[in-house]
Amino acid sequence: MPKISNDTLWELAASEVHSQESGTVDEEGDTVINPTATGERTVFFIGSKAGGKTTILHRCLDRDETPKPTLALEYTFGRRARGHNTPKDIAHFWELGGGTLLSDLIQIPITAQNVRTLSVVLVVDLSKPNVLWGTTERLLQVARAQVDRACSSQATGESRTGKQPTKNSIPGTLHKDHPDRELISPFPVPLLVIGSKFDVFQDFDSEKRKAICKTLRFLAHYHGASLIFSSSKSEGLMSKTRGFVNHLAFGTDRGKTVSTDPSKSLIIPAGMDSLSQIGSPPATDFDIGTLHARSPLDLWKKVFEKIFPSESTSDPKDLKDPTKDPQYSEAKIDSMRAQKDQELEQYKRNAAKSWKGMELESQKS
Repeated sequence: MPKISNDTLWELAASEVHSQESGTVDEEGDTVINPTATGERTVFFIGSKAGGKTTILHRCLDRDETPKPTLALEYTFGRRARGHNTPKDIAHFWELGGGTLLSDLIQIPITAQNVRTLSVVLVVDLSKPNVLWGTTERLLQVARAQVDRACSSQATGESRTGKQPTKNSIPGTLHKDHPDRELISPFPVPLLVIGSKFDVFQDFDSEKRKAICKTLRFLAHYHGASLIFSSSKSEGLMSKTRGFVNHLAFGTDRGKTVSTDPSKSLIIPAGMDSLSQIGSPPATDFDIGTLHARSPLDLWKKVFEKIFPSESTSDPKDLKDPTKDPQYSEAKIDSMRAQKDQELEQYKRNAAKSWKGMELESQKS
């Protein structure tokens, strides 16, 4: 047996570290980061106001705490050992409260430092279909824009240090031979859509249930996301939901169950659906041809909002602000409001600095 020199061992070790840091090459020749190499991942919960995000997060972390309303942006973490006497993997969990109201805070958890190992969980309240599309559209638009900025910032930083810019890790959402590959717009990081309050949803009229199921299947598939319906009152559904979240947080098996029956809870892993299986938008008593849509996504939106007229989910800043209307002027109240606005801006800046500091400490350790 030939003797292995120390130089060779060092070269092998250096090669292994380099492969973990710089990733592997996929079928299309692009460099893909291995998200498990660092042992740390970030999972960002966004979604409907009072939609059950905190309850789902606590159940996934096996915490018995009574959920409290999320005021703005909250952070927690979880640990899991891969095996006996091995370092524990760490998952950073962020949760955005207030539905679309505080969407500006999305910039804090999504950074150039963590975007390679980031996943997003969008929780939509099935019991409130009239705000479902607006909430989904607004939050995914803002999150996608921030992910794009983080990736761009990361690439710029790598270029400055002489590193070869690498593509963000996106697990195989669609196989390269999938017929819909050119027809959809996958989210730039792994995305899970959870339909909450399935117990309430079950009492809906069957035609309304079918319309919501079809639309959410289309939205999830279009964004390259996994989709699951859940309820805090069903341990079976919570167990399956836990499997999907833990898959994002720790890389565990998410299970192989697939369910597309609208009379039951939908469970569809990313890439397991297709436009042909979903079918056309759920039009009932009107002609789809009369709708002027710019794209398939816009057509589905118009059809869905015909069935479930949209309730406003606009950012209050986009509406006329009565606090700036001279006829409602109140010196003391206006002064206090200005102070609170400054405190909120300071909170945003401090939170961003705190998170960057945590990232640096994590990298040092």
